Amino acid sequence: MSTEALKTANLVDTSHTMAAALFAQYDYPWEVLPHIKDFILELIKELDPEEYMEYAPDVWIHKSVKVAPTASLNGPCIIGEGTEVRQCAFVRGSALIGKKCVIGNSTEVKNSIIFDNCEVPHYNYVGDSVLGFHAHMGAGSILSNIKADKKNVTIAAEGEKIQTGLRKMGAVLGDYVDLGCNSVCNPGSVIGPRTNLYPLSFVRGFVPADHVYKKQGEVAEKHYD
Repeated sequence: MSTEALKTANLVDTSHTMAAALFAQYDYPWEVLPHIKDFILELIKELDPEEYMEYAPDVWIHKSVKVAPTASLNGPCIIGEGTEVRQCAFVRGSALIGKKCVIGNSTEVKNSIIFDNCEVPHYNYVGDSVLGFHAHMGAGSILSNIKADKKNVTIAAEGEKIQTGLRKMGAVLGDYVDLGCNSVCNPGSVIGPRTNLYPLSFVRGFVPADHVYKKQGEVAEKHYD
């Protein structure tokens, strides 16, 4: 198959993240995952102290960010303007979170890039993942990031398997992707822009842009009036 649809430029608009320079170095979005930590540590040096403050060691947040007292933020981490971090959220580190996002109650984030205007608002797990502009995860939806056999993650796409070389990879959610409540993206899931997943859906591999995923084998193309 052609891998064009899996390239960063066809999944997300990198003008909506502070990590644009990192994505520009690679063709595919999952290739940035091993480099997030070092990129954030370098980016911290460039932050304007008039706009950002050091909330904890190597944790820098925009001064407009709202952090609940029960949230736990660990570095390295940067959180952009207007974002809200709610009760009992757990940011484990290596997280670059954009503007006007919601990191919700009991949501866990690690080694991930979350673009502007994303919402992970209720009981979500986001590990080793990339969430595009305006992506939304319904309550209880999970981005699983490690296979049961602990082998490297592959991406299933049109009968082929793409080798990532990564032992840990969650999902890539394209711009405006919407996951239904309690849905699970298995390791190596790539969801194209503007695609919706039904609640309780169980996803593996690549789902193209502008589709509605109901269940395995039942994926319908969207029609816009």
